Amino acid sequence: MSRRTNNGRTEYNRININRSEWTTSKASIIKMRARSRRRSRRNLLLVLLVVAVVVTFASFKAVSLHEKSAELAITERQLQAEITEAKELTADLQNREKYMQTKKYVEDEAKNKLGLVYPDEIVIRPNEGK
Repeated sequence: MSRRTNNGRTEYNRININRSEWTTSKASIIKMRARSRRRSRRNLLLVLLVVAVVVTFASFKAVSLHEKSAELAITERQLQAEITEAKELTADLQNREKYMQTKKYVEDEAKNKLGLVYPDEIVIRPNEGK
């Protein structure tokens, strides 16, 4: 307990504790410290448990992401191969289109499909009957 004196200072009443009360008091302090340690240990165990759960979850997530990344890398390589094939096909078709616009193409088609020849050409055909 405290009280104010006339000069503005606070005076504290001294509490007289005999030896037996002090021992009880010391025992209760020891019990409080033991409870505090148990709570601290329990809290530490809870924190460690939460950290372990988070680490486990993160590990599983990392493994699944790594597998997904490997699958996507394979898909990417396949798509790159398809793109390369498509570019080659496009180049071949462009070359064929240029060829089809030439006089040589028209002559080749006339000879192969229609059987036409120039007047000064001699055509030798194998005998199919034998």
